[in-house]
Amino acid sequence: MRSLTSIAAALLAALPLPACAQSAPAPEATVADADPALWVVKDEDTTIYLFGTVHVLKPGLTWFDEAVKAAFDKSDSLVLELVQPAPEAMQAIVMKNAVTPQDAPALTDRLPAEKRDAYVKAVTGIGAPANAFDRYAPWFAAVNLSLVPLMKAGYDPRNGPEGVLTAAAKAAKKPVTGLETAEQQIGYFGGLSEKAQMTFLTGTLDELPRAEATMATMVDDWSRGNPDALAKMLNDNLKDSPEVAETLLYKRNANWAKWIAERMKQPGTVFVAVGAGHLAGDRSVIADLKAHQLTAERIEY
Repeated sequence: MRSLTSIAAALLAALPLPACAQSAPAPEATVADADPALWVVKDEDTTIYLFGTVHVLKPGLTWFDEAVKAAFDKSDSLVLELVQPAPEAMQAIVMKNAVTPQDAPALTDRLPAEKRDAYVKAVTGIGAPANAFDRYAPWFAAVNLSLVPLMKAGYDPRNGPEGVLTAAAKAAKKPVTGLETAEQQIGYFGGLSEKAQMTFLTGTLDELPRAEATMATMVDDWSRGNPDALAKMLNDNLKDSPEVAETLLYKRNANWAKWIAERMKQPGTVFVAVGAGHLAGDRSVIADLKAHQLTAERIEY
């Protein structure tokens, strides 16, 4: 379930994480060039750029240059997975989908017996009490436990492409819109079955010792513009949980491909930035465009 760490990273900027989850002070960053993958879909009067992101990064990667910057500058608007609402609004949405009824069994008691020691160790390991997530859904505990090690390792949404692109769009007075609302995105997690959520949580516990190394590998593949490697890491491992894969990746990919097909009917130039895993693999947005008789061409640079 290695790829669940990466899925959880998508929510780093959204969830009310424990105080102990604050990012570590960033060391002096070593500047390194990154050339992430970029595609384009176009016809006579419409151009849509497709850019895969990693939602959280350490400082020091220079990716907003060359072909990526040129495509952004040519675009009339920016489209992200979602536009973040105010923190208090996002917290209310998360709580609506994450808090369990008072009469429901505690999360610790719902875990498989053989996973309880590892769970308590993971929760106390982030500086929280062992019962910190007892009144929350398994997906919420899984996301928090996935992200805390990354934050402590220096990963931060402020260094992620979404924040950089949003700031650039605002400075250039380009409109910024979302493919989904916060209610939809958090609702995907809340709508998972108990079995799928528990698989998410137990897989997270198994992966925790390797979480930082997994993220580093993903960022390296992204930096080198290697979508095939990203597909293997982000998508293939989700075969262990078909419901999670269908809900968090495949259905959304199909929806976004349909959105692109509809947007192609209007003239203009759009820069679309979504998580890189959505643009990799045989059920990606790129692949799903073929059902709409559209082809995304890779921009080499």
